[in-house]
Amino acid sequence: MERNLEKNIAEWYSKVGRKPLVIRGARQVGKSTLVRRVAANLSIPLWEINLERYSSLDSVFGGFSIANTLAEMGIVSGISGIGVGPGILFLDEIQATPKALAALRYFYEDRPDIAVIAAGSLLEFILADYPYSMPVGRVEFRWLGPVSFSEYLKASVSSPLFTAYSEWLPGKELSEMTHKKLLDCFREFLLCGGMPEATADFATRKDAAALRDIHRSILETYRDDFGKYAKQTAIDEVRRVFDYLPSGIGKKLRYSVISPHSKAAPVRAAFDLLVQAGIAVPVIHSDCTGIPLSVNSDESCIKPIFLDVGLTQTALNLPLLSIEEFVDSRFVNEGSLAEQVVGQELYYRDSRGGKPSLHYWLREGKSSNAEVDYAISSGTKIIPIEVKAGTAGKLRSLHQFMALRESPYAIRFDMNPPSEQNVSTTIVMSEGKKDVSYRLISLPLYFAGKIDSITESL
Repeated sequence: MERNLEKNIAEWYSKVGRKPLVIRGARQVGKSTLVRRVAANLSIPLWEINLERYSSLDSVFGGFSIANTLAEMGIVSGISGIGVGPGILFLDEIQATPKALAALRYFYEDRPDIAVIAAGSLLEFILADYPYSMPVGRVEFRWLGPVSFSEYLKASVSSPLFTAYSEWLPGKELSEMTHKKLLDCFREFLLCGGMPEATADFATRKDAAALRDIHRSILETYRDDFGKYAKQTAIDEVRRVFDYLPSGIGKKLRYSVISPHSKAAPVRAAFDLLVQAGIAVPVIHSDCTGIPLSVNSDESCIKPIFLDVGLTQTALNLPLLSIEEFVDSRFVNEGSLAEQVVGQELYYRDSRGGKPSLHYWLREGKSSNAEVDYAISSGTKIIPIEVKAGTAGKLRSLHQFMALRESPYAIRFDMNPPSEQNVSTTIVMSEGKKDVSYRLISLPLYFAGKIDSITESL
């Protein structure tokens, strides 16, 4: 399956003055496959060293002699010609040999001609126990998430349907038939989620029952990893937070709810580790008064989403439904799934693989709260986003946001075809009644990953 990040990594390989590249992301999101595809598309050798298999190389990296390291890697792995001529040296599962992380700077300083890519899972778990750190300034980073809906669509439908999806922008027509077909594909995507093993299997067999087995296997792999990499005293808290996340999607994070008998600090530390491992995604409150949104954010006010919508359904043991049974009524009842899938699409939407972030807006009152599901920036504009699971929904919180922040327009994701309307209403605020008028852009949920090109065109 082609990933949007492939082009960016190919450009990294070709540029002058490249640094070793570290690909970050949760286990099993497709980091290794991505690197193999890039090398194959460039028609260059790939010297792939799985450091979990050759953990004895850790002491070799500790010597900081790149010539010796290359020679030892060749002897241990049986791969000849490493670093000779064009090619990519791929250090996979680098968390198994922590000294290799520190050695990346020496590849950059001593052998800048070698294109080095490192990938690994739960790197922060390792760094917590070892006196090594990422060689900041000597490496580049890319972040890879689950397969996006656009990647899934490109791999599973005809070219005309994908073209209609990828080229649509506000003002262009989207036929009723095209919308229906895209909605059907989106329901499939909701079932299988974006873990590459699950999407590839489902694209071939369309077997919903087999998906659950794959999802369970991935979830158990994560739980086993915590035992291997987290400090023994933190394992219980990490697993407790991990088990809570699918049920906590879209809810303000309260550590006392997750672990009532623990102090807040270790629970927060466990959550932070899962964030760094790519398994938990923090949606951070911003007051949305300026750009970037992170400048006016409050990291003590977070609501989480999980890594993937398919894993979420399996972790929650939601009833197994066939594609035919996955109708709007089910989706309305599981509104958190809509917030999850839109969140993961927004979080990893940057095809350049930049460090992701996600924000929302919250105004807490004595009798009621106002909350907008997500907020993004587009140039100098701040755009509020509401997510509705079905085809209808009230917009009280959005009205309050627009009254306070006066953004040029707001976006609502739901199951309807694209539309636009001018909203005029009167709301009651602490200061009294206030008239509110704004432009509301309604988009189908499947366009969440296209939000940047859509807002740029408005």
